[in-house]
Amino acid sequence: MVNNYETLVLLSPELAEENRKEILDNLTSIVEREGGKMVETDDWGMRLLAYPVQKQTRGYYVRLVYDAPGALVAELERNIRFTDGIFKFMTVKLAA
Repeated sequence: MVNNYETLVLLSPELAEENRKEILDNLTSIVEREGGKMVETDDWGMRLLAYPVQKQTRGYYVRLVYDAPGALVAELERNIRFTDGIFKFMTVKLAA
């Protein structure tokens, strides 16, 4: 069964543009490799944080929207956890 998901990713503000692009390309390839389909990649850019995260007061936000089976979300989050440069992330299932 395929559902619609949204993952919000908070990247380190110290990452260079090519490093951010490499991380996002990697996440996109995981979604496609595991049988999902990217719907949208929404680049929010650099924002002030409500509280410091890893001693940083700014972060780079990117929102990923994709159609995928539930097992794909677990695989994507597993890869996010060990990717350097990603501070935080949150995945939610969107209403159909």
